Amino acid sequence: MSPRSLRFRLVGAATLLIVLALALGGIGLTAIFDEQAERRAATELDLHVKTLAAQVRLDAAGALQVDIPPQEPRFEQPYGGLYWQIDAPGGKRLRSRSLWDFVLLDPPGSATARDLDMHEIPGPETAQLLAIQRTIVVPQGASEQRLQITVAVDEALLSAERWSFLGLLLPSLLALATLLVLAMAFFIHLALRPFRALRADLGDIHAGRRRTLSRDVPEEVQPVVDDLNRLIGFQDAAVERARTQSADLAHGLKTPLAVLGAMARTARDAGEASLASGIDEQIDAMRRHVDRALARARAGMAAALGQQAADVSVVCRKTLRMLKTLPDAGALTWASNVPEGLRFAGDEGDLTELLANLLDNARKWAASQVRLTARAADGQVIVVIEDDGPGMSEAETAHIDRGQRWDESTPGTGFGLAITRDLVDAYHGRLKLDRSGLGGLRVTLELPSPRMPVKK
Repeated sequence: MSPRSLRFRLVGAATLLIVLALALGGIGLTAIFDEQAERRAATELDLHVKTLAAQVRLDAAGALQVDIPPQEPRFEQPYGGLYWQIDAPGGKRLRSRSLWDFVLLDPPGSATARDLDMHEIPGPETAQLLAIQRTIVVPQGASEQRLQITVAVDEALLSAERWSFLGLLLPSLLALATLLVLAMAFFIHLALRPFRALRADLGDIHAGRRRTLSRDVPEEVQPVVDDLNRLIGFQDAAVERARTQSADLAHGLKTPLAVLGAMARTARDAGEASLASGIDEQIDAMRRHVDRALARARAGMAAALGQQAADVSVVCRKTLRMLKTLPDAGALTWASNVPEGLRFAGDEGDLTELLANLLDNARKWAASQVRLTARAADGQVIVVIEDDGPGMSEAETAHIDRGQRWDESTPGTGFGLAITRDLVDAYHGRLKLDRSGLGGLRVTLELPSPRMPVKK
């Protein structure tokens, strides 16, 4: 999936938003858990305070007594994390076994603090405690005494609960994020189905399997489809007009050329052989120019329409069979290796003209053999024609590669090869000349092949 694709961007944006939302949700849930944990701790401490207040008394000697202490194992375990302490005037004090040799101090600002407020106070072994204090009045003989009850819990216990909660929350959020991203990717895949169908229809149009796009698309995509169908219709109409004009041009030039041919014959019959030869040369030149222009226009129309596809192996067999009937072709060895199934995205007549021109040129220059091979590569048809003739020098091939006329650099090649180059250019192909392994010229044609249909 390319970073430039719409699917990549949508999935990426959805993933980012899902992760952000779950991260904020995780932070919120953790804050809620912390608040609830503190509330639960405060409720538990308040219950212990009430239990101690109900059980504490002063005996006849004024000593503090707790008849039934809170039944919590951590109060009995030294530094167990849960502590209570009762203070009376005169330095009298009663503590839980868990405090061992440590004395709980009043929190800062305790003089103004209200009873049952949560405070942070230092605890044993550098621990930090959350504490609740309450002041009560108990009778002592005929008088009363004020007692201060403090119950505290180690913050490390709350922190352990918090980490235990996070240990469950984080994997759950990760699993939820994965599930949401996969679900979002699936929904995006479904949402982009019309675009995949549109791409498949365009591939069918390029391959010549259809001429209009399907209108069975969502409402949001319908305007694009309608505009593309209009453009295709305009192109088809324009190409058809160009085809008609080309046919009219060819037909219109036939009569003047025929008249000039008749004039040449009349001049020759009148003994004006030199004049007749000059007229024939001009007629031949005009006919070649017309053929070249019509071939280029025909190729351009076929490439624009994208309606046709020619079987390369069939065209190669027909062309070779035709060339082998020439008088001097029987002395040559013709080798051909063209696999079945190769398709050329263009007119069969254009491919025939391409191969006929190049194979005929190889026949003219070959000493004993001509070789024709073809293959498919990277969405193209590669056709290679080789001979064992004298070949061409690097200067001659460079002269042609720069776009100059064939017949300016290589005597005898003529307009046929010029038309070949024009046809290749019209199909946006490529023509390459170099030295063949046979010793002569190697011509490599790179031509388009029909696009494969895209799966919807």
